Amino acid sequence: MSHYYSDSLSAERLRRCYEIAPPRVVRYLEAEIEHVLTRIKPSDTVLELGCGYGRVIGRLLGKARKVVGIDTSRASLDQAKKDLQHHSKLNLAQMNAVNLGFTDGCFDAVICIQNGISAFKVDQEDLILESLRVTQDGGTCLFSSYSDEFWEHRLEWFHLQASEGLIGEIDLARTGNGCIVCRDGFQATTLRRESFSELVAKIGVTATITEVDESSIFCEIRM
Repeated sequence: MSHYYSDSLSAERLRRCYEIAPPRVVRYLEAEIEHVLTRIKPSDTVLELGCGYGRVIGRLLGKARKVVGIDTSRASLDQAKKDLQHHSKLNLAQMNAVNLGFTDGCFDAVICIQNGISAFKVDQEDLILESLRVTQDGGTCLFSSYSDEFWEHRLEWFHLQASEGLIGEIDLARTGNGCIVCRDGFQATTLRRESFSELVAKIGVTATITEVDESSIFCEIRM
């Protein structure tokens, strides 16, 4: 199901997932963005991995000097271009996050939030290494996943998405321990604090791992 967000859950269907988010999920989404914005300077050039239809990019544009968004879904990128076309400091590209077409060290910050590190269905070590490659010295890479404290709210949100036919029916017998399994084959997994720690230790870099709003686990790597 590696192409799920390109083939089944892109553009307006993806936007609808966020439109139906219950209040606690809306708070989580806002807390994630606010945390990222505290790490961005007005002089920064920022890359967002898995930018979708531009939900986060619109906020990054209000803080950074330049923003680049990449995604594997052409439909989502077209929607982002339509919605944000008036922003001259935005560039969008269809690209895989583990094979970025950028030179080394060309970004001040690389952002991969809302559980992208799990949702992309790519090798997570490769994802971090490629993000680090395009980040300049002194720059920051930010990755986030879900906190265990947020499980019930996350599951409620996914039930709402399933009820609207945006994702498959949830297989409750196979859902649990941070993983949501749908009957159409889609699986939404999670990276816990210890998983982030193991990943960065394997790569040989130092990271700050923090919990935000009892909903997100953030892994911040300084180059």
